[in-house]
Amino acid sequence: MDTNWAIILGGSNGLGLATAKKLAQHGLHIVVVHRDRRTDMGSIEAEFKGISAEGVLFKAFNKDAINAEKRQELLTDIETLLPEGHKIKVLVHSIAKGNLKPMNAEGQTVLSHQDIEITFEAMALSLYDWTKELHERKLFHEDTRIIAFTSEGNTRVMPGYGAVSVAKVALEALTRNIALEFAPVGIKANCIQAGVTHTKSLAMIPGYEKLVKHALKRNPQGRLTTPEDVANAVFLMTTEEAKWITGTIIKVDGGESLV
Repeated sequence: MDTNWAIILGGSNGLGLATAKKLAQHGLHIVVVHRDRRTDMGSIEAEFKGISAEGVLFKAFNKDAINAEKRQELLTDIETLLPEGHKIKVLVHSIAKGNLKPMNAEGQTVLSHQDIEITFEAMALSLYDWTKELHERKLFHEDTRIIAFTSEGNTRVMPGYGAVSVAKVALEALTRNIALEFAPVGIKANCIQAGVTHTKSLAMIPGYEKLVKHALKRNPQGRLTTPEDVANAVFLMTTEEAKWITGTIIKVDGGESLV
C-alpha cells in the first residue's frame, strides 16, 4: 500500500474536489477538509464515495479549517488517522471563503475592514497556519508539495473583488516565502492560476456572466478552463519530475491570460 497522503482544504466541490479525485486515481490516500451545510451533503457524499472507490484510504472532515481551535482538533484527528509510516505528501489549499462586497456603491452594504480580515485569514493566512502546524507535528513527507489556487484577480481589478484580490496577492507572497524558508525540510510550494472556471465560487462573483463571456472571447482555445484541467496540473506538480519547481505561479488557462 502507498504510504503517501494528500490533504485538500476545501475539497467538496470545484477545483478541490477535482484535485482529490485526480490524486486518488494515482494512488494517494485522501483527507478532505470542507465546510458545508447538511442540506448539501447528499450530493457531496456521492462524490466522496467515488473517491473511495479508487481503492485508496479516504476521510472527510466537515469542520472549519480556519478556526484555530478546530484546526488543532483536525490536526490531532489526522495524526491519529495516519497509519504508522504514512506521511502527508501533498497539501492543497482550495479554500474559497471570501467577501464579495463592493468598496463603493450607493444603497448597498460596502466592504468593511472586518470583511477584508476574514477573507485574508481564510484565503491566505490559513495556508501558512496549516503548513506550520503540519511541519511542527512532523506529519510532512521529506518531499512535500504544497499547492494553492490563485486567480487573475491578483493583478486585474474587478468590482466587488477587492477583498479576494488582497487575499490572492498575500497567498502568493506566503507561498513564495514558504518555498524559501521550508526548502531545507523538502517542501516545494507553488500557486496555480486557473483561468475562468465554472465553479460555485465563480457563480458568487457579482456579474460573473460577463466574466464568462469575456473569458470565452479571450481564450485562444475557445472554451473555459475546467476543474479537471486544474487537477491535471496539480497532479503534474506532485510528480518526481516536478520536484525542482518551487516558489512560482503556474498559469493553467489555455492561454486566456495572454490577451
